[in-house]
Amino acid sequence: MSGWSPHGQKPGSSRGLFVTFEGIEGSGKTTQSKLLAEALAARNMPVVLIREPGATPMGETVRALLLDPKVAICPKAETLLFLAARAQNVAERIRPALEEGTTVICDRFADSTLAYQGYARCGDISTIRVLNDYSTGGLWPDLTILLDLDPGTGLSRQQNRNRMEDEPLSFHERVRFGYLHEARSEPERFAVLDAGEKAEELHRRILGLVLARLAEPRARS
Repeated sequence: MSGWSPHGQKPGSSRGLFVTFEGIEGSGKTTQSKLLAEALAARNMPVVLIREPGATPMGETVRALLLDPKVAICPKAETLLFLAARAQNVAERIRPALEEGTTVICDRFADSTLAYQGYARCGDISTIRVLNDYSTGGLWPDLTILLDLDPGTGLSRQQNRNRMEDEPLSFHERVRFGYLHEARSEPERFAVLDAGEKAEELHRRILGLVLARLAEPRARS
């Protein structure tokens, strides 16, 4: 539900909370990010829900290109296209919302590039880290919800597959490995949840995590 922005009272002095959802294909990120946004809006909290790539006119154009199964894109070009869309998203949508005190929920962010273009495509992970930092201006999520799921199960949930989903199972296994490796290296930012749980229970747990983070003070950046 890209671009959906309910109204509510904004916090006075701290910046908004930046929450990202990550996971393999079919892990339920889009469903859970939407449920979270709706739950916060129902509590009269300012929130914006966006997706990557996308969320801006430029980003949506890049998204269509990146996910088109008929388009051949080399790994380096793929990485740079994702980063370009992210830079525009941060400048146009994410930073302005956070500075207004709005909670930003993003369906995929920089960790996706590490997992897919780094670990799965065997790209230079150290270079991708630097480029991620450049494209975001040093902005990273306050909380990353990683919905972990067996890749075979996730792919079986997908009906109409895009260019990424068309990759072989071994590719998606490397994606999952990359996500879990990143999560272990940053346990204070990541919350790894079992995406095989019932959607209602998973939502309850996610909402609890986010409400707890919202109660913590955050300095403007």
